[in-house]
Amino acid sequence: MAALDNFLEPLHNGVWEVEVPKASVTEPLDPGWKRSAINVPTPGTVASYRKERYHVHETATEWKVHLDRYDPAVHPVMHLVDDAPLVFMIAATFVALVDDVWRTNPENTRAVLEEQTTAWQMLVLFGCAGMATGAFVVLNPLLSFSSIVHLLMPLVFIALGILIVGEGVQIRPFRMVSARRILSGIMVIFIGVISYDLAVEDWGAIIFVLIGVWGFGSAAMTFRRLSRGRKAFPEGFYTWCAIGCLSLLLALLIFMTPVALVALMTIVLGAIALLAGLTLVVNGLRLRGRMIRR
Repeated sequence: MAALDNFLEPLHNGVWEVEVPKASVTEPLDPGWKRSAINVPTPGTVASYRKERYHVHETATEWKVHLDRYDPAVHPVMHLVDDAPLVFMIAATFVALVDDVWRTNPENTRAVLEEQTTAWQMLVLFGCAGMATGAFVVLNPLLSFSSIVHLLMPLVFIALGILIVGEGVQIRPFRMVSARRILSGIMVIFIGVISYDLAVEDWGAIIFVLIGVWGFGSAAMTFRRLSRGRKAFPEGFYTWCAIGCLSLLLALLIFMTPVALVALMTIVLGAIALLAGLTLVVNGLRLRGRMIRR
């Protein structure tokens, strides 16, 4: 019998990612692995799990495991700054969405057909709605920013708070797992509720500060590790050189041209929504084609 953990030793010897065929793992994931709801998008991923600093992306045929520098459950801020810089997250999202548009995934499509959990018409409908929303945001970035921060940001805080509270309790049988997480979640929900009264200018200032600190922090951590040479970046030395430089540029632009950068970031968000909608439309049309062939 072989557990996934038996294949992870190379991660402590300079290997960035271990790809383990599912056929090689004969035991289910142990209880230490927790499903992760929030992740940097990765092409082909159907689910994601974390165990302390270990982070695994499950695909149709493999377990792809890498070792984060910080456990997000223990050091969430340092995890964002060092493991998931904003520039990296945006780039990874675009790559994953473009990959989804062009990738044919017969396993997923077959499962949809067999379970009849969705229909191609709904995929195309929601995809067109996403594309229309993305196009509107791209063409009207400042107006869209105002709407996003006034309506969606409070909802994001409330949803995040509910998610955190959910991680603090166990449903079956019902019991409290972490009082600290429950309290933290309630505080986040409270922030979301009262944030409806914040003006757009106040939201803008908060976002400026957060992005600026995130960018500067990511750049500082990246350049610090760059000074150690290539061995500090098994995932790609030159890739992280670019990420460090772009993180610093992003932070500087926040303070130099905040309005222009807000417009640019909103356009990027709109482009992501447009690509996500296109992905749904393409998958819906592929599903229709398979239904016809059946």
